[in-house]
Amino acid sequence: MVEFSPERFEEFKKIVAKYPQKDAALLPTLWMAQEDFGYLSLDVMKYVAKILDIPPSKVYSVASFYTMFKKKPTGKYLIQICRTLSCKLRGAEEVTEYICNKLGIGLNETTKDNKFTVIEVECLGSCGTAPMMQINNDYYENLTKRKIDSILDNLE
Repeated sequence: MVEFSPERFEEFKKIVAKYPQKDAALLPTLWMAQEDFGYLSLDVMKYVAKILDIPPSKVYSVASFYTMFKKKPTGKYLIQICRTLSCKLRGAEEVTEYICNKLGIGLNETTKDNKFTVIEVECLGSCGTAPMMQINNDYYENLTKRKIDSILDNLE
């Protein structure tokens, strides 16, 4: 059964106490759940709905709207390549193709060793340094093939 540890549930209660309505704590609760369980499975989303006393459909719709929430397991390094206009104009498609070829996987796939997952996302807010990608929580900007090789080769 999916549920927070007693300590984590106490943290959840502190978060909820900061909001005038319990359901307003949905985003931070989803973050917490993703940290604890690795991704937001249907069971995890049902659990979040239960503890926030909201319909599971609301949790699912919010989790599905935001690309930062993972709905399936990903590799140790989640490579998110920005695909919006600034990045696209500066070579994001070539970046995606280069990374996928380098790793031997397609878009939205994970390497066999579960080290890398590659996805495309909407704007990451770094338009002036396009093309760019985010790996886990770190930004990498002004990407070139050489820079991509250096970044990926230095990840353990």
